[in-house]
Amino acid sequence: MIPKFRKIRHLFITTILILVVTATTACSSSPTATIPSPILDKTEAYTQLETGNSLAGQKFGDWVISTSQGLIKDAYVRDNNKLGVVIAERVKPTEVKTLAKALTMGFHQNFPNQDLTILMYAPDKERILTAKYDVQSNNIEYQG
Repeated sequence: MIPKFRKIRHLFITTILILVVTATTACSSSPTATIPSPILDKTEAYTQLETGNSLAGQKFGDWVISTSQGLIKDAYVRDNNKLGVVIAERVKPTEVKTLAKALTMGFHQNFPNQDLTILMYAPDKERILTAKYDVQSNNIEYQG
């Protein structure tokens, strides 16, 4: 019974991730004025901030949270090329990389033609994974 439950859970998570990626194009990515905010150092710990320092970033961060169906508790976008997300307790460690890949693909659709960084944080706000998307090679490198 347990393997069947895991298979159903995996199918459910995969379906949610696909919906997140495909629906991402609904967000506007038009250029807008930048709202001043502190520059984030990649080695700094997560602190809860507004979801974006541009209107497009704000909309994308809000959209990620609202459509994640509880998989993502908080999100922020900086400079239209850095996405940080805090995952929910129910996301298993084996699902984090898949979620990061889906977020990277959706983020790239909304903010094309640039290298991207996705910072994944555990529910306790400790960074657990960094995904770096290289637009030239179309590859994602994972660290963490």
